[in-house]
Amino acid sequence: METMQTALWVVALLVALAILFDFMNGFHDAANSIATVVSTGVLKPTQAVVFAAFFNFVAIFVFHLSVAATIGKGIVDPGVVDTHVIFGALVGAITWNVITWYYGIPSSSSHALIGGIVGAVIAKAGSGALVASGILKTVAFIFISPVLGFLLGSLMMVAVAWTFRRMRPSRIDKWFRRLQLVSAGAYSLGHGGNDAQKTIGIIWLLLIATGYSSASDGAPPTWAIISCYAAIGLGTMFGGWRIVKTMGQKITKLKPVGGFCAETGGAMTLFIATALGIPVSTTHTITGAIVGVGSTQRASAVRWGVAGNIVWAWILTIPASAFVAAIAYWVSLQLY
Repeated sequence: METMQTALWVVALLVALAILFDFMNGFHDAANSIATVVSTGVLKPTQAVVFAAFFNFVAIFVFHLSVAATIGKGIVDPGVVDTHVIFGALVGAITWNVITWYYGIPSSSSHALIGGIVGAVIAKAGSGALVASGILKTVAFIFISPVLGFLLGSLMMVAVAWTFRRMRPSRIDKWFRRLQLVSAGAYSLGHGGNDAQKTIGIIWLLLIATGYSSASDGAPPTWAIISCYAAIGLGTMFGGWRIVKTMGQKITKLKPVGGFCAETGGAMTLFIATALGIPVSTTHTITGAIVGVGSTQRASAVRWGVAGNIVWAWILTIPASAFVAAIAYWVSLQLY
């Protein structure tokens, strides 16, 4: 009985830590949802975060739990996961998020979490416990999602420029200030749908590892689903303003028409990935779309040095969070 009580306490603590990560995910990645709509002046910052948070939560009614299933069963062998692995994974991901938030670097919370899981599992059981197909699919989309965002964002910009070429700039600006509300809502919907499911997946993995759920279950518990969508929405409401500045102003200057095209291209990418059950980075996706929109004007419209620094953060995210997670796994073994 004492062992069961201890196990329940540990599981509850780790669930709380996972919810904290989910909140930080929303806080850290708020810039992905609101940077363009704030930088173009369509919404004030406080209006934008409430708007984005609403659509983050509404995504619970739109998307199937395909991404949660990938995290819960498709990245590592659930049989090797224990509470120490989950602790290491979450500490690795949270640490990397705090570091990149402090320096205003728009890195991926998603890949920080995946890196954390991978690092902690390797520390325990070696690379043989990884599911190669899930890892390869996730790593491939580190490159595919920004490229797809770039292509869709730039194609949208070219199509809009051609369609409205005879319209006065002031009228275009007026129309796209309204339309950007639609594109920002769609992107926030995709952000909530893909990112909240990653935390749902790790909670599901924890429950399977501790015997409170089964790998054969068709879905994680309802309380986990609602908690994660609520947490990411609340995190978005608090916003990560350091990163908003980088995303909305430093990469390229955006007008409402450019913001609409970037958000629409990014939203399309997220919808596709979520439907396929692929945990992608909303940061990578919107950055690619913003760069794509800026590059249709002229190459010099994009601050390539800033974009290059962001790419370096992308490359470092998985190994850095994996390294911290491995250390945290070892520390947790000493603690209990």
